[in-house]
Amino acid sequence: MRYAFWPGCVSKGACPELYSSMIKTCAKLGIELEELYDGNCTGAGVISEHEPEVADTLNARNFALAQKMGLPLVNICSTCQGVQALVQEKLDRDEAHRAKVNSRLAEEGLEYKPGLVIKNFMWVLVEDYGLDKLKQQVVRPLSGLRAGPFYGCYILRPSRILGMAEHPERDEYLEQIIAAVGATPVEYEGQNKCCGFPILTNNRKNSLTQAGTHLASAIDEGADCLVTPCPLCHLNLDAQQPSAAQVIERELGIPILHLPQLIGLAIGIEPRELRMDRHVIGTRKVLDKVMAKVGA
Repeated sequence: MRYAFWPGCVSKGACPELYSSMIKTCAKLGIELEELYDGNCTGAGVISEHEPEVADTLNARNFALAQKMGLPLVNICSTCQGVQALVQEKLDRDEAHRAKVNSRLAEEGLEYKPGLVIKNFMWVLVEDYGLDKLKQQVVRPLSGLRAGPFYGCYILRPSRILGMAEHPERDEYLEQIIAAVGATPVEYEGQNKCCGFPILTNNRKNSLTQAGTHLASAIDEGADCLVTPCPLCHLNLDAQQPSAAQVIERELGIPILHLPQLIGLAIGIEPRELRMDRHVIGTRKVLDKVMAKVGA
């Protein structure tokens, strides 16, 4: 299994533990990644609000680079997935628009053609790798760990663009993966809602209220941690958690794991290699439960 790999901006900046855990986890699973070192930011939906044609060209450039490799494209960011899916749908539907975008790409000798497969890592695990195969790789079952899924906005909505008709269980994949590695999925109010990150800079109080409310709900349902496929959600739920606790006037302190970290722990990668010590909210309570099972 080989993929052109788009890591996104945040995993190379604010959340480097996501990038390193993805690289190590995929290597151990036998998933080959060919990184798009010359790729560019998807725009996170922000550029498209002001300069949609520029945003489409930037994303089409990444698509064309992947096609030049002859590989499907995988990302590790829900936001990137949502943006990429919207742009791809527009390019595939509108031939004239695609031609205009490709005229800009031609300066680099690139061209996007319909047909590229683009998938978030979460989708790859379930649809391509397979949950049965994933279970076979587990050497450190996460039994006793209660993990709440946190999807974020862009990987669930709009469902028409995100392949829900073909794959109707995509809104349950996190729970399926959590169960596959031996942990217990925890259902709670807010797991499918916005984390608040998009409005953090212009309405900080509401953003932190959203994040804090979701975190409190997960704690009330007995979750030991949350797991997310979105680094932007991770930033608001982890890095901003102390501030969110102040806003909602409640103690929180629940660890937020990146999806590759959860998988990495289960398949035997050491916590230091997954950079579990980089989180604002310490992951010690998670590691105490997980590592105790193997006498570590």
